[in-house]
Amino acid sequence: MTFHTLNELIAEGVRGRYILVRSDLNVPLDGSTVTDDGRIRASLPVLGKLTDAGARVLVTAHLGRPKGAPEEKYSLKPAVSRLAELAGFKVSLAQDTVGSSAKDLAAALQDGEVLVLENVRFDARETSKDDAERGAFADELVALTGDNGAYVDDAFGAVHRKHASVYDVATRLPSYQGDLVHTEVEVLRKLTADTQRPYVVVLGGSKVSDKLAVIDNLIGRADTILVGGGMLFTFLAAEGHSVAGSLLEEDQIPVVQDYLKRAGDAGTEFIVPTDVVVASKFAADADHETVPAHGIEGSSFGAQGIGLDIGPDSAAAFADRITRAKTVFWNGPMGVFEFEAFSGGTRAVAQALTEADAFTVVGGGDSAAAVRTLGFADGQFGHISTGGGASLEYLEGKELPGLSVLDR
Repeated sequence: MTFHTLNELIAEGVRGRYILVRSDLNVPLDGSTVTDDGRIRASLPVLGKLTDAGARVLVTAHLGRPKGAPEEKYSLKPAVSRLAELAGFKVSLAQDTVGSSAKDLAAALQDGEVLVLENVRFDARETSKDDAERGAFADELVALTGDNGAYVDDAFGAVHRKHASVYDVATRLPSYQGDLVHTEVEVLRKLTADTQRPYVVVLGGSKVSDKLAVIDNLIGRADTILVGGGMLFTFLAAEGHSVAGSLLEEDQIPVVQDYLKRAGDAGTEFIVPTDVVVASKFAADADHETVPAHGIEGSSFGAQGIGLDIGPDSAAAFADRITRAKTVFWNGPMGVFEFEAFSGGTRAVAQALTEADAFTVVGGGDSAAAVRTLGFADGQFGHISTGGGASLEYLEGKELPGLSVLDR
């Protein structure tokens, strides 16, 4: 693929022009407090380049999954407040997406200022499956840019969606790839072509079903796949072990068994934890103990025991593989890292990534939130992706609509 770049747009001249930017402000909130501002910080460089060059910047973004109508809990207000605190330019928020507030504030926008439109998913047409409905919404967004507008996609976390603000506006305006999207694509290319070996993939998170396609595509590509998080219990069950009350997707057991068989033939090694931290309940203060992975039901909590983290022996084994790798991709925490008692596995993986003489990629919102929550700095890793689902779909080999539409 070949893309027009942000630098090309700026070289053409943007002073006084309206530039529509798709940013990723989909950040986690605790009430009205942003708990991880990584995506906001990642959006700043492109907005800063455009405002420094005198553009009048209109930002579209989403937060959460509203049902196509305004919901206060999904308002972009907290994210925009944080953006304004961090930015070196004036930032304001419209009360709607393409209504009177957006139109009036856009008309009053000055060179070097940013106007964020309210959550695009407050309009049901944003995510519509009907091309005409999405197109009509895109037309209204484009109308805000006047006669000489342009579009910049800087929201890699949304490029796997055929949505109006991601796909359809790009068919209506001169379109450019934002720096963040460019960086993400270059990073992911290193994970899929000419990858330095050993190539170790660390997969966690709650459900194996969320990772099926990427696991399928990694067999034969990765040298080693380390399995943690809630998904590990489906792997243990596939190996014939009881997992007591732990998270289990029984319908995926045959699929995992097939993966384990195919991996051996393809030269990819799956490493499943040998010990697990089991708790009496899902709570930060739950009683817990470490048991062999094949003996979860033999814990003090019997059939009610819930596995909430990989054990220390497994964490050490994972760290050893990571520090001997040349390329590492990590998606998904190893346990319930939000609870201190069950954060050990995730912390060990993060620490190992910081110590590895390797190209290291932390992919996905949960993993990024985990490393920051546990006190690690972004600069300690080769790259922290803002992509989440988009990163996984790229690694699955899928075409991403938000990228393909930018291909010139």
